[in-house]
Amino acid sequence: MTFDFIPSPLRNKFVDYARLLRLDRPIGTLLLLWPTYWALWLAASGFPSWPNLIIFTLGVFMMRAAGCAINDFADRKVDGHVKRTNARPLATGRVKPFEAVALFLGLALVSFLMVVLWTNTLTFYLSFGGLVLAFIYPFMKRFTHLPQLFLGAAFSWAIPMAWAAEAGELAKVTWLLFLANVLWTVAYDTLYAMVDRDDDLKIGVKSTAILFGEADRAIVAGLQTFVILILISVGTQAELGIAYYLGLLGMAVLFVFQQHMIRYRQREECFRAFLNNQWAGLSVFIGLALDFALR
Repeated sequence: MTFDFIPSPLRNKFVDYARLLRLDRPIGTLLLLWPTYWALWLAASGFPSWPNLIIFTLGVFMMRAAGCAINDFADRKVDGHVKRTNARPLATGRVKPFEAVALFLGLALVSFLMVVLWTNTLTFYLSFGGLVLAFIYPFMKRFTHLPQLFLGAAFSWAIPMAWAAEAGELAKVTWLLFLANVLWTVAYDTLYAMVDRDDDLKIGVKSTAILFGEADRAIVAGLQTFVILILISVGTQAELGIAYYLGLLGMAVLFVFQQHMIRYRQREECFRAFLNNQWAGLSVFIGLALDFALR
């Protein structure tokens, strides 16, 4: 299907917006989506309500896109100096800074209104934390070597929100799941940061990849180990069965494979290891969903 009936300048602008929002790169959406589904299924002890499933699926897509817009706004003066990001629309001037901010605010507002109109009071209050984290994360790499920790909190905040929407309250397991996802996010985003480490050192951008230095692989492996252990604790407390633990086994095998990929710290292999995490999250979700479906 072609869109030749749309004037070329308008068509090009839509393409630039799509690239700004990473609509052509769904990896970030999937990394945010699977833990949100973990929370929905666990809170519901099975298939969640359709309204919550739709709200949080759409919310994940919109908030990830909003996060990309504000991230590129924050990085608009440095992306041009990084090999992986120098062709992004803001870095090349095809999208203006005010357009990125407007897209962030519009997407965040729509997501916020969905929460206000169709969930409960607890979820409404929690949503403010999500908005703050989504906004501040992109700026943290200028002040701390731990921006991945802030990304972990931002990517994990959908867990208590989804749980609250489905169960009307939070539980100890909610925060265990939150902690596991924060650590997992720090691990896989460190792999992502290893791709840009040389460029980041030149331009003064901070990251865990720089902070960890030669210990990067060992620390990532340690974080991945803690993720598995915490998710085992989640399974124990939620009285989950063999299907769930097989899903965790799948995640563990993929973690080992990722360590193999990054053994020489090559850019391409580190990026492949980062991308591989979408399958790790999916493995846990399949195990969790099957466990409840087979009861």
